Amino acid sequence: MSKTIVQPIGQKRLTNVAVVRLKKHGIRFEIACYKNKVLSWRSGVEKDLDEVLQSQTVYLNVSKGVLAKSKELILAFGTDDHSKICLEILDKGELQVAGKERESQLSNQFRDIATIVMQKTINPETQRPYTISMIERLMHEIHFAVDPHNSSKKQALEVIHELQKHFPIKRSPMRLRLIVPESQFSSLMEKLNAWNASIISKEESGNQLSMVCEMEPVLLRDCDALVRNLQGRLEILAVSVHVEGDTQVDHYENFDDATPSVPAKESSVLQLSKKLQKETISAGNDSAQDQEKKNKCTTCNAVVGDPKQYRDHFKSEWHKHNLRRKTRQLPPLSPDECLADIEVSDLKTDLKDYSF
Repeated sequence: MSKTIVQPIGQKRLTNVAVVRLKKHGIRFEIACYKNKVLSWRSGVEKDLDEVLQSQTVYLNVSKGVLAKSKELILAFGTDDHSKICLEILDKGELQVAGKERESQLSNQFRDIATIVMQKTINPETQRPYTISMIERLMHEIHFAVDPHNSSKKQALEVIHELQKHFPIKRSPMRLRLIVPESQFSSLMEKLNAWNASIISKEESGNQLSMVCEMEPVLLRDCDALVRNLQGRLEILAVSVHVEGDTQVDHYENFDDATPSVPAKESSVLQLSKKLQKETISAGNDSAQDQEKKNKCTTCNAVVGDPKQYRDHFKSEWHKHNLRRKTRQLPPLSPDECLADIEVSDLKTDLKDYSF
């Protein structure tokens, strides 16, 4: 008596994957990728395509295992080479994520945009930055919605322009050093007065004059062109200047006054430094028994305190910055080195943001 072998039917394969979709000529094509690898590929961190794709196959529906036909591929892409088509879909396609994951990404980007807005703006009355909680509240009041396809910096500048229409807020000035020949000094001063620039100091060296001034970021390009025409040079000393030269501000989550400000006796840079220093516990000040009770972050090469401090550490800018360095195989930085590295990075990358 023969036995009938029962094969399972209705199986859904390739379900625990990240799907990238691209629609061409009215046909939707999909590829199956490993989770968390698509963004690494697009950012240049991941170089091995086999570490990104689960299979170099083009589907019409990944979850059902429906393959794309050759004639459909040729019609849409001009070729039926699955490897080439997978690369195009990987670069141009839309990454499908779960609802909670998408909500988390949008929430994190909203926070990043609010942080950039806080760092680049001040209250025109107090000349001090608003708190992060106040910026987020104002962004909700103007019904700002995050666009996941645009960079956080670009959206932050758009938010600033929109906030200026409804609330007392303005861009914090840049601090520049202008060096021009002595014979061109009067032409430079005439233009700076027209721009309402604030002169901090002047210094004469030989036949050249060096001046430190503060002006609106939107005037940077015009100022750079003027200085070059006067056969001088321009140096950026700080991309965002607050009271006492502060370039950052601590986060006061529970501050709810109408006009928030930072305490006058203590600079915000010092506050941020103290906040980072609380996360770093020196080995020399702790006994061996205490060290065993504490948690160590291998990314920052630092011992962090109780479980709550350990969780908060992973949300800190110090840890995030060292994590980015770790992906580039760079050694971790201390809190002070982290602040300096972030400031240097801003000086190198923010010039293109001042075209507004």
